[in-house]
Amino acid sequence: MRFEVLTLFPDMLEGVFASSILGRAVSAGLIEINCTNIRDYTKDKHRRVDDTPYGGGYGMIMACQPVIDCIRAVKEKLPEGKTRVIYMSPQGKVFDQQKVRELSEYDNLILLCGHYEGIDERIIELEIDEEISVGDYVLTGGELPAAIVVDAVSRLVKGVLPSSECYENESLQDGLLEHPQYTRPRVFEGKEVPEVLINGHHAKQVEWKSIQAEERTRKKRPDLLN
Repeated sequence: MRFEVLTLFPDMLEGVFASSILGRAVSAGLIEINCTNIRDYTKDKHRRVDDTPYGGGYGMIMACQPVIDCIRAVKEKLPEGKTRVIYMSPQGKVFDQQKVRELSEYDNLILLCGHYEGIDERIIELEIDEEISVGDYVLTGGELPAAIVVDAVSRLVKGVLPSSECYENESLQDGLLEHPQYTRPRVFEGKEVPEVLINGHHAKQVEWKSIQAEERTRKKRPDLLN
């Protein structure tokens, strides 16, 4: 799977994509992640990518020419396959595990990171397939949200995790939070691991985990049950 991140600040992301599971997946050739500097596509002699908004208002807006040219240039280099162009925006649909699964079916994802006060609306009209938000709050740019999308989707790519069980049985995969987890020692500061997890009866453990997952979801995230 290939991720193309279009940004004004590629240095923000290089360390993230080179580390931990993502870094190993890239080294193994399971995924490909490229960061392209939008500024490289501006035709302005001062390398500007923004301008003042029509109708007034505070701040600057990312202009059509450099962003559109960047998107189209990256598209031309992509291998064949299903491609989706996404704008990381607080106005988009909130990112969730269902969306993660949907995006994992694509071969190529192009993630546009906005900055300043946003982007010219015509960029969205001409080139964007979907807007995605990572939450109902505003960040200084789209780089961190893009990293979240890459991380979440990469985990569903075959081979990135040791086994599909690593994500099939975790929080939100089936609409519930994950059951409580424990490791050694069996007793820590008076707190004991539940007996059912010690006795080795698999069927009872599965039942306990299911009950705990539902109870934990009801307590911490009742909105998921609705």
